[in-house]
Amino acid sequence: MDFRVDDLARRLFESMPPTVQNMRHDLEANFRAVLRANLARLDLLARDEFTAQTKVLERTRARLEDVEQRLAQLEARLAATARD
Repeated sequence: MDFRVDDLARRLFESMPPTVQNMRHDLEANFRAVLRANLARLDLLARDEFTAQTKVLERTRARLEDVEQRLAQLEARLAATARD
């Protein structure tokens, strides 16, 4: 995440007027500090954690579909038994 924060800080700095760019070092440090502080407040997830949770969700969804299918079969059998 630090790389993206640094890149974002650099872009913000580059968008500043040339007269302000003379204070580059201080501005970049301040941009980084403000960005990190604000991003730290967000409930963000690392890419690998997101990928792992996505896989868990996919497995859970597959299991749910299997259970739904088995339940439908059992309900159909029960309805057929009730008719007889």
